[in-house]
Amino acid sequence: MTDSLWLWFGFNAFILVMLALDLGVFHRKSHLVSLKESLTWTAVWVCLALLFNAGLWYYAGPAKALEFFTGYLIEKSLSVDNVFVFALLFSYFAVPPVHQHKVLFWGILGALVMRAAMIGVGALLITKFAWIIYVFGAFLILTGIKMIVKREDAIDPSRNPVVRWFNRLMPVTADYRGDKFFVRENGLRAATPLFVVLMLVEMSDLIFAVDSIPAIFAVTNDPFIVYTSNVFAILGLRSLYFALAGAMDKFHYLKIGLGVVLVFVGTKMLLAHTPWKIDMLASLVVIVVILATSMVWSLLRPRKKAGTSRALRT
Repeated sequence: MTDSLWLWFGFNAFILVMLALDLGVFHRKSHLVSLKESLTWTAVWVCLALLFNAGLWYYAGPAKALEFFTGYLIEKSLSVDNVFVFALLFSYFAVPPVHQHKVLFWGILGALVMRAAMIGVGALLITKFAWIIYVFGAFLILTGIKMIVKREDAIDPSRNPVVRWFNRLMPVTADYRGDKFFVRENGLRAATPLFVVLMLVEMSDLIFAVDSIPAIFAVTNDPFIVYTSNVFAILGLRSLYFALAGAMDKFHYLKIGLGVVLVFVGTKMLLAHTPWKIDMLASLVVIVVILATSMVWSLLRPRKKAGTSRALRT
């Protein structure tokens, strides 16, 4: 599948068409995304992923289809953490709801480019240096443990080194100028706070990708499966944010569940070339049970006091 150039070309052409329809037709004008609209687009992206999965089953066999579905589930689950960060950034910078969609669109478009590059590098490393899979596995286990035990400390985005560096590089307007990222003031080009938020969205996805990309390589070494599962998980993230941002605090045990998933996936990588290798179907069942349990337990044991904000993982 990796060597079939028409698959890569066809898939990327389809994604570009969908993105063009998204921004150029359905969301050409900035507007407040309603719950109904966000749920509809979430369903659209999930259905497209499942249709693609069915196509893999028919043309490439059940093994590839199971790899894609497991990888998609892992990436989709880990991407939920991004929702917390988006909510934090939008709240801190008081981004008008009507402009949040544009920030997420360009942020996710940049995330696709970054992840494609990281997947290419990861695939090359595993091909040239087989032992790197054990490094990935150990890294995921440590990251998972960190997610489970680390307390959530509030952050101050204005103290972020990226923001500090950009403030020295280019002036930033004191307020928003509609949905513009850049404006001209007194003959000089200046960025708006909306662009600063976009930079932080990109940086946060880069941080999350460092965790999620190694996780997918525990499922498959096929770059096409790794890439497509990541793309579908990321493209549905924007609509997922608008659908779940208000309800995320109810699933306070989900982060622990995600940490357990990373520990499990990392362990699976370490056992990949041993007699105790974990079967793909068994992995899928375990991941589903862990995530479902963390969400149900969150609903059964709600927080006594509402959380103030979510933390950005570092």
